Amino acid sequence: MKRLAIFGASGHGKVIAEIAELCGWTEVIFFDDDTNKNKLEKWLVSGNMNTLISKAINFDGCLVAIGDNKIRSEKIELLLSKGFNNLVSLIHPSAIVSSHCEIGVGTVIMAGSLVNPFSKIGVASIINTGSIIEHDNVIEDYVHISPGVKTSGGVKIGSKTWIGAGSSIKQNLTIGQNVIVGMGSVVIDSIPKNSIAFGVPAKIQK
Repeated sequence: MKRLAIFGASGHGKVIAEIAELCGWTEVIFFDDDTNKNKLEKWLVSGNMNTLISKAINFDGCLVAIGDNKIRSEKIELLLSKGFNNLVSLIHPSAIVSSHCEIGVGTVIMAGSLVNPFSKIGVASIINTGSIIEHDNVIEDYVHISPGVKTSGGVKIGSKTWIGAGSSIKQNLTIGQNVIVGMGSVVIDSIPKNSIAFGVPAKIQK
């Protein structure tokens, strides 16, 4: 039996739990700091983060299922500081991921996504449903690529950046760290760190 602990009992967590089952994990148990949660659909919620840390030895793998980049990074870094060495990545069986890619630990690649050759995806990033990551992209740690995003070749996206659903990014651009790109944006110029940008074409708002 392969037992997976997931921290984050949410809608995002449901999707990840199903991916885990499709990938052969036979038992999925959730943990969440909301003490009012004891079940998520068919899955048990067995306690909070402290409970997870105390029960780590009982699981073959662990994953943080939180969409918010900042919170996800904090939880991952807490687990790493406690000596967790069983963090895992998940790739939906319908995703197409080149064998020439690098995928960081804790990353999830969801249904219908495509990651083309020589792209690098960092720690605990999310490549959400139906996204296309073209060749030679660099997606740093704790990035969230929302559903239906398309990045052209040679794009670099900095850590903790969130690319909104349905956005497109022109080739060879750099999106800095901690950027938010609004839903449906068309990015034709590089975006500096700590910015908010959206529109067609995307304009920096902050």
